[in-house]
Amino acid sequence: MAEKKIYKGVTVEDAITAATMDLGIPSDRLAYVVTDKGAKGFLGLGARPAAIEAWEKTAEDDLIEKKAAEEAAKAAAAEKAQKEKEAKEAKEAREAAAAEQAAKAEAAKKASEFRKPKENTVKPEKKKETAPAAPVQETKIKTTENDLQHFEDGKNFLLDVFRDMGMKVEIEYVYNEEDNALEMNLTGDEMGVLIGKRGQTLDSLQYLTSLVVNRSGEHYIRVKLDTENYRKRRKETLEALAKNIAYKVKRTRKSVSLEPMNPYERRIIHSALQQDNFVMTKSEGEEPYRHVVVYYKRNKNGKERQ
Repeated sequence: MAEKKIYKGVTVEDAITAATMDLGIPSDRLAYVVTDKGAKGFLGLGARPAAIEAWEKTAEDDLIEKKAAEEAAKAAAAEKAQKEKEAKEAKEAREAAAAEQAAKAEAAKKASEFRKPKENTVKPEKKKETAPAAPVQETKIKTTENDLQHFEDGKNFLLDVFRDMGMKVEIEYVYNEEDNALEMNLTGDEMGVLIGKRGQTLDSLQYLTSLVVNRSGEHYIRVKLDTENYRKRRKETLEALAKNIAYKVKRTRKSVSLEPMNPYERRIIHSALQQDNFVMTKSEGEEPYRHVVVYYKRNKNGKERQ
């Protein structure tokens, strides 16, 4: 084993130079440990030299150094691989979100087309002029046996999904004639898994259930999926966010862009601020990155409100 000696200098570099000169070896063959970094002191008071314990490298030192370099290289490669994996997963998540939003938009388009009345290709006969009829009041959509069967189909679809996920979930539903909506409530353990980040998982399940319920119905029925009163809590959170952002915009006179949201959540932001005389909101961007921007409202002449 090589003999270890203490070398000193004004700085660590000076101590290393002293060690290489004394041992008669180049710096790359010197092994050392800093025992004291030294101190400059104040006006010469309290100053002390730097010190190292040094020796000439042995085969064992070379082996240890080589192993350390290999471990460092492995760690760097692992870190790089992890970063590449995370980047790939993030990209796949963005692509999946984009595909999901595109599918939702397509479904909404089809649903809209489904609700449109068919064009009458038969030319109507010319009728005699009569007194204008009284306005017809919009009637509530009454459910049929076919609708009731589709409600059960939607429930069974969700139960199959939850069974495949290994989750025990109870489902209760009611048809709201006022909103023409099938409101389904989920209860069970670990409902946070079904909600997902900002409700994305719950929205996806709602979209898929809507496809099942409306695949061959007589009329389009909205599907509302909820658990642990999430929809109400999310609405309250977004309304509070809207007010806080509006306060910031009024204070700084600068617009603020919110994070991307689905159409339902964007409507909550618009609605929360539509009565504010000092700010205005606008949706910008393309799905799935469409977001709300809150602007400071100016006077007609372009000047800021006081």
